[in-house]
Amino acid sequence: MDLNGLKIRVIGAGIGGLTAALVLRERGADVTVLEQAEAITEVGAGLQVSPNGMAVLRALGLEAALQVRAVRGQAVELRDYARGRLVSRLNLGALGDDAPYYFVHRFDLIDILAEAVRAAGVKIRLLQKVETVVPGDVPRVVLAHGQEVSVDLVIGADGLHSKLRPVLNGTVAPFFTRQVAWRATVPNTVGHGPVAKVHMGPRRHVVSYPLRGGEMVNIVAVQERSGWHEEGWHIADDPANLRGCFSDFEGETKALLANVETVRKWGLFRHPVAPIWHKGHSALLGDAAHPTLPFMAQGAVMAMEDAWVLGDALAKADDIEAGLAAYQMRRQGRVRRVVDTASKNARRYHLSAPPVRMAAHLGLTIASTLAPKAMMGHFDWIYRYDVTKDS
Repeated sequence: MDLNGLKIRVIGAGIGGLTAALVLRERGADVTVLEQAEAITEVGAGLQVSPNGMAVLRALGLEAALQVRAVRGQAVELRDYARGRLVSRLNLGALGDDAPYYFVHRFDLIDILAEAVRAAGVKIRLLQKVETVVPGDVPRVVLAHGQEVSVDLVIGADGLHSKLRPVLNGTVAPFFTRQVAWRATVPNTVGHGPVAKVHMGPRRHVVSYPLRGGEMVNIVAVQERSGWHEEGWHIADDPANLRGCFSDFEGETKALLANVETVRKWGLFRHPVAPIWHKGHSALLGDAAHPTLPFMAQGAVMAMEDAWVLGDALAKADDIEAGLAAYQMRRQGRVRRVVDTASKNARRYHLSAPPVRMAAHLGLTIASTLAPKAMMGHFDWIYRYDVTKDS
């Protein structure tokens, strides 16, 4: 199908929405991104871009721009919470020179994408609060101030609280995973190297990795608890609460948490993968279709993969509806597997019974020492998948 001149509205100027806008614009579409915020600001913290995500950025000509603003990861280290003892080390360099793994500030990646889409001729319209989408052959986007826009195709890349998802699937209440997370960035006063460190404790863990040339450290701390918490990750919290919940974590982690001045918390909720991704000339993308817990660091990357496949599927189809059907078919199996893997990963970090934890950690140590390539091989299905070639 010829995408030249196709009028497309993308809802959401996040990573998925901007990547989709660029992919579709490069195929000739007339794309406008609708963003409800008044500006694209430095919101959020760090994220990880694994080789499968870099494949998309490389295909879009953005690899060099990311390299300048990111830290190339060398390893993932699993460590004991109390003494900081190394339990297991996964060498990211084993993925190869052509499969880089980066740590980057979310704003930096969004800024790179926003600059690229504007340069390509995509319009980003701010203060555009979408109330709903009316699907059909000529879908309508209804804005908060009453204006309606009719276009050829609408892409809902507006995250967890998507306006399009309930239109296609109805409302399904997510369930609380009994886990709460905190997110913060601090100055790198501890000499944190280019590795992602996971300090594992009973019913808790802390992830840290460097950003922006190693000047900053990103922190994500997760604790199991029974209380119900509001969903959303912009809820401010007192840093003292964070430090209190992880007061028995020693060494580098304690030093990093001591430097936290501003922190956000959020309850982790499990949402089902949407059974319906498209209707008429409307489709979901990224977290709007398949929200994932943060325990495989694949949320942003899955959205970028979605964006590439969406453009490719539309270009190869005879019409829009056939293209959207092919898009869902090509993506849903992979994202379900990623979502399920992420959901299971936290339990491995939170072992509480000392004999079980010691045995599990010993097994990880032996495996990573005797068969490091085999350890990394468990993730080949994620990291070595190149959606620009393999789909």
